[in-house]
Parts: sequence; C-alpha cells; structure tokens
Amino acid sequence: MLYFSKLKILLVLIFTIIFSYFSISNFTKFDDNFFSRNINLGLDLQGGSYLLLEIDNSPVIIQKLQNKLSSLKKFFKDKNIRSTNWKIVDNKKISFEIDNTSLEEVLSLLKDKESVINPYYQRFKTHEFNVEETKVSSSNNIELQFSKYGLVQLKSSSQEQAIEIVRRRVDEIGTNEPNILKRGSDRILVELPGLDNPDRIKTLLGKTANLTFRFITQNESESFGTEKLSFQDETEEAVVSKRIILSGDNLIDAQPRMDNQSNQTVVTFNLDRVGAKKFSKATSTGVGKRLAIILDGKIISAPNIREPIIGGSGQITGDFTFQTATDLALLLRSGALPAPMKIIEERTVGPDLGQDSINAGVLSLIIGFVLVICFMIIKYRIFGFIANITLISNLLLLIGILTLFEATLTLPGIAGIILTVGMAVDANVLIFERIKEEIKSENNKIIAFDNGYLKSKSTILDANITTLIAAIILFILGSGPVKGFALTLGVGILTTLFSVYFVARLLTAIYVIKNKNKEQLI
Repeated sequence: MLYFSKLKILLVLIFTIIFSYFSISNFTKFDDNFFSRNINLGLDLQGGSYLLLEIDNSPVIIQKLQNKLSSLKKFFKDKNIRSTNWKIVDNKKISFEIDNTSLEEVLSLLKDKESVINPYYQRFKTHEFNVEETKVSSSNNIELQFSKYGLVQLKSSSQEQAIEIVRRRVDEIGTNEPNILKRGSDRILVELPGLDNPDRIKTLLGKTANLTFRFITQNESESFGTEKLSFQDETEEAVVSKRIILSGDNLIDAQPRMDNQSNQTVVTFNLDRVGAKKFSKATSTGVGKRLAIILDGKIISAPNIREPIIGGSGQITGDFTFQTATDLALLLRSGALPAPMKIIEERTVGPDLGQDSINAGVLSLIIGFVLVICFMIIKYRIFGFIANITLISNLLLLIGILTLFEATLTLPGIAGIILTVGMAVDANVLIFERIKEEIKSENNKIIAFDNGYLKSKSTILDANITTLIAAIILFILGSGPVKGFALTLGVGILTTLFSVYFVARLLTAIYVIKNKNKEQLI
C-alpha cells in the first residue's frame, strides 16, 4: 500500500496541480484564452431577483375543447352519424345532439378506446373525457368533459411547456445562470442571480405571446362562437370568430425590421410548411374579408385580404418602437406560453446581503479549518501536518472540479464544503488510530503503516459511500439550495477519498520510508 510507482506519483501530481490551477483561477486573472471558467454564485450569494409564477390553465382547457369538437365532428361525419347543435358549454363541456337511431352506436364509439388507434383520429382520445347522456325532449343530448386524469395530464404538459418557453425567453436576454424550477402542478420558480432590475424580464414573462390569425365576422351563430375584442390602441372594437386560422406555433422566425415604404418599425415573420399551406388556403377562401392579427387578446391589425398570400411570410404592423418590436420578435421566436401566467410573489436580494452571506460562510470555513489544523498537529505531530496538507489539497480539488463544470455555489453549498473538511479529517483520524494499533503488534514500521491503511480502507469506504448515496438522492429529488448542498457534498466525498488514499498516503510513504529507523513515528 505504501509503494508508489513513478508513473502513479506523476499522475497524482499532475491531477492535483491541474485542478488546483482551476481552483485558483477563481481568485486570480489568468489568460482567458486558456481557461475562462469560474464558479457561479447563486441568488443568495450574488443577489438578484426571485419570481414565482402561476399558470392559468383555463384557456388551455378551452383550446383543447375546441380541438376535440373539430375532431369529433369529423369523426362522426366519417361514420355517417347525424349530429347537430354542436357547442361548448361554460368553457368546460362539449355538447351536441344526435338522433335516436345513433345513440347506442355513438356511446359505444365514445367509450371504445381502441377507436383512437387509427392515426386519422389520433387527436380524438376519449379516455381523457367523461361521457354523460342526457334526454332533452325528443332529442338526445350528449356532453363530454375532461376527466380528472385528463386534467392532471393537461396541467402537467402545460407546466413542462411553460418551463421550456420561460427558459428560452430568459436565455434570449442573456441572463447569467438562471434557475427555473417546478413548484407544485401549476407554479414555476425563476431565480435570476445578479439581476437587480427585473422589470423587462417581468414584462416578457407576463406576456403569453399567443399569436392567432382569425377572421372578423358578423355571424354570431358560428359553432365556434364569436367574441368582441378591442384593438391595441383601444380606439376600436371588432367581432372576431373564435375559430383559429393560424397560430404562432407555425412561426419559424420573427425579426424586427424597418419598413422603407411606411418608415415604420414592423415585425416580419416566416411560417413553416404547414403554416404556409394553412395561410394560403385561408387567404384564398377569404378574399374580401378582414383578417385580424391578435396577440394576447388584443387586435394588432386587421387588414383586408385582397389576394391570396402564398409565400409563407408576412409582417405585423403596429405602433412599435424598435425596442417593443425587438421584444415582440423575441416572444414570437421563443414560442407562446401554453397558458397565461401571473407573478404571485417577487423578491429582490441585494448584493450586500449576498456579500454578507459569503463573508459569514468564509469566516466559518476559516474558523473550522484553523481549529482542525491545530487539533491535528497537536494530536499527530508530523502526520497531523500531512493531514492538513491533504485538507488543503482536498479543498483545491473540490473547488477545481466545481469550477470545471461551472457549478453554481449557494450558501448551503458552502455548508457542504465545510462538512467535507470534517469528513476528510475523520478519514485521516481513522487511519492514524489504526496505525497506532498496528505498531503495538508489528515491529516493522513500514508493514504497520501499510496494514493501517489497508485495514481501515473498508470502514472509510463504507462511511463515505453511504453518505454519497444520500447526496445522490438529495441531488435527484431536491431542488435549488438542496441540490447545491448535495453537489458539493458528493464531489467533496470523491475528492476526500482521492486526497486521503493518494495525496496523504504518498506523503506518508515518503516520510516513513526515510525515517523507518526512528523509535517512534506516530
């Protein structure tokens, strides 16, 4: 155990020097072209903004009901089943009527989950709905509404999509190391370290960016229904169909531009192949009609369709400044949120508070480190000195690995580092106490030290592996600060084992071999 080949000694030195360099790069300015990574400070250390967002899933439910209504009508038409009076009731149910001869067949089809296997009807998933039959005079009225399982799935999908969209919007602005996490089934936590003025972020996150193209109509008896919307400048209102011709999902790019003809700032957009086809068909059949371009419930513009638009591109005009056009283009590029969100909690942590946390954490680390160093030197003399060198190398390795992966350090992360110091000392104490026991029964000092390291190995590994398992579970199931603590603790366990069984053992071997004839070594 005390024997080290020249290759092993070289590898230990190279590994220790490299990660020590990574660690020291956080505190000194080296050449950025060679290594430019650093540990990022979390919200509690650096200061920044904390936003808790809540998702309103009501519009998602309505949109899903509209899609189901279209699918069902198409489904029944293909099955030659006569159905009438299609409508959405209270924004919660699909209601329709069928004749008496088709009642049993319709109920059988709605309850038959196998009917969704056909790719043509794959959007028609009946297991998401509850089926209710109601007799109304001489007709049969059937109502469909989401089951509890269907609502849970819808909320989960909406939250996952919203997190991805929020992440895109934050990344587009260039915020450093944002922390975006789930909270419950309809909330999202956004932490923005280093950002003390979150007004623009709040504005962007507060907008759904739900872009739709719908026809202005005077016919209020449409199956999809109509609604009255106001223009963005609040000077005019118009009745628009709830039927969505095209949505922002079909956009592949959006950019702010200056229109040379009107000398106005506009947002140009390009559609994907499906969107271009839909847009072409809608503008071909709707020549002479007004097409409303609606963003988050407000009509931006409503031009008359004079001829079919088949190019798959267009522009959005409005009273834009270049900044508002840039933000709108950003919102459209990153995609629409599946549902509106509102900020229900907001906090700003000042950099002074963060600095106080750093100072307190560093002070506690220094105090603990100094006390441990003094204890080890008094207790084990030269081997205590070796253990202290091991502690320093352990900290350098730990910080170096965190730097390499650009980890985010939080206050609980500092606590994990302090705990690592204690665990590293614990391993050395176990080894040295075991060596003392071996010296009592073994005259050969080298064999005694060798047995001390060998026989204490299983105990140290068992203790550290069980702690490592706990750290892994905390990292997987935890979030935010808990993850930070688990990360530093887990990495600290690995660096502890390396420093104890390679660095400390190498230094111990050098000293013991050179002083093997001394009467008392430890």
